[in-house]
Amino acid sequence: MSHSPSTPWHTQDTQTVITALQSSPQGLESAIAVQRFVEYGPNQLKEQGGKRPLRILWEQFINPMVLLLIGAALISLLLGKYIDSGAVMTIVILNAILGFVQEYRAERAMAALKRLSSPMVRVMRSGILQELPSAQLVPGDIIQVEAGNTIPADARLLESANLRVQEAALTGESQPIEKDPAPLENPTSPIADRHNMLFMGTAVTYGRATAIVTATGMQTELGRIAELIQTVESEPTPLQRRIGQLGRSLALAVLLIVAVTFGVGLLRGEEAVLMFQTAISMAVAAVPEGLPAVVTIVLAFGAQRMLKRKALIRKLPAVETLGSVTVICSDKTGTLTENRMTVTILDVAGHTLDLEEVLSHGRPVLPLSTPTIVPQWDSHALLLTAGALCNDASLQCLPEDCGEIRVLGDPTEGALVIAAQRLGLNKDQLQNHYPRLAEVPFSSERRRMSTLHSLAVQSETLNTPATTLFEQSPYILFVKGGVDSLLEVTSAVWEDGKIQPLNSAWRERIEAANQTLAKQGLRVLGIAFRSFTQMPATPLNEAIEQDLVLVGLVGMMDPPRAEVKQAVQTCLQAGIRPVMITGDQPLTALQIARMLDIVREPEARVVTGQELNNLSPAELQIGRAHV
Repeated sequence: MSHSPSTPWHTQDTQTVITALQSSPQGLESAIAVQRFVEYGPNQLKEQGGKRPLRILWEQFINPMVLLLIGAALISLLLGKYIDSGAVMTIVILNAILGFVQEYRAERAMAALKRLSSPMVRVMRSGILQELPSAQLVPGDIIQVEAGNTIPADARLLESANLRVQEAALTGESQPIEKDPAPLENPTSPIADRHNMLFMGTAVTYGRATAIVTATGMQTELGRIAELIQTVESEPTPLQRRIGQLGRSLALAVLLIVAVTFGVGLLRGEEAVLMFQTAISMAVAAVPEGLPAVVTIVLAFGAQRMLKRKALIRKLPAVETLGSVTVICSDKTGTLTENRMTVTILDVAGHTLDLEEVLSHGRPVLPLSTPTIVPQWDSHALLLTAGALCNDASLQCLPEDCGEIRVLGDPTEGALVIAAQRLGLNKDQLQNHYPRLAEVPFSSERRRMSTLHSLAVQSETLNTPATTLFEQSPYILFVKGGVDSLLEVTSAVWEDGKIQPLNSAWRERIEAANQTLAKQGLRVLGIAFRSFTQMPATPLNEAIEQDLVLVGLVGMMDPPRAEVKQAVQTCLQAGIRPVMITGDQPLTALQIARMLDIVREPEARVVTGQELNNLSPAELQIGRAHV
């Protein structure tokens, strides 16, 4: 059994995939799995093209200038000039040691991709669920994954329950992707759009799933990336080319000096032995023994300075090459941005609030011990209260400092909890006063989540709109989800403490706000509620999500790092053009690029991966000035 790595598994239904991989819902038979392991090998990334320590050391001695110095040292040794010979060889050895240490350290760092593999995985073999090392996986294996697992191989989803996968390491998407087993139509869909596939090295953040392995080891998408990295052909740097040219020129000059000196001496009647020694001495004197040492030491100091700034130089001559850089290509997620979702815009009843502006340009998150006392912001406070309660994420103090907190759970939900916390709305305290009674979990079909809470518990210190606005309705259902999804089940809107019917004007206004925020590169969620005078029957189902009252919209994004804009300005001042490369949505990428001044032209456009793949080398060269 063999399949091309480009087989469009995402376009085929689950039964077709199982049949094509000669598997079954009960998994592979153990004997067949052993045969396939022999055929495909271990499910591991192979380090191809890596240099052994001896090869790295050998390459330090084959530079033309170094070979010239070694030749000079040997000749000096033959002439009995032991001190000169020793001095030259000391320089050669010092140069080799410095170069070897720097390159060997970098070679070790380049093996980081291998650590993305998952050590153990649950596999169905012969109808029995067992836990095996991920290295033993083969195409056709049926695996089970859940929140917290690392995906051990490329696989096609068979079944999933609220599955979300963080694929930032592979695609650049800063937020987890919702997965669905349904087949797709486009066989050339980008990796980021293949929502029915799982990819090696990505992480499950929510839900669970069953999938069938379609590719292992170097045949996976991560393996392709590793192969591209490891098979890149290295080219000499400008410094190496110039030193090599200097070495060859000196070698020719030395040979000419030897020949001329020796020939002229013989013509004058001098002894051949004496003239040979004289010619060789002149040749040794013409070689700049200190040049390689000076260059190596200067580059080593430069590499060490860059290392202190968290920049690892793989080869010493690359330090000089940076001085010739004209374009810098950078990843977006986690490099130019913080790789965490942050609520930036609250939009309620026609009023848009810039949360960062209100919080005095980046006020730190309030400690978890801060009492929950809410400013009288009415709808905005209700919006964040609902967002924090209709939520499975939580905040946790770091062990070393409770003034610093981290998010446990989905990053998007975590962004809502942090936004509430920054306004003094502590989720734990909110839950104590408004306990969750039941819920309708998120599903990719509905694209929303609902939680039912009791408002019976009151507190003098908890000053939220829900405390006073729903005194006659002790139960409330909070719902969050996609704006289009919420509008399907919404019949009213919340405006300044009053419920207004959802007429055509309100609907147009909400849809326009949603589109405006989306064009700004924001991920938009809607938040609504429904109050009850009596406790609804449990367990809840999606039928309860009717006649909702829309509170407002929340816009969030992965914000740029604070220090990046200055770095971009420094590049531009140095004549270097920064280019952002990302697998994120084009609108989001363009907005981040504008915020960082990478893009300044009002009519700038984003070149997608598919468009780039369709360009010929000549078209790419022509389009460089326009991309």
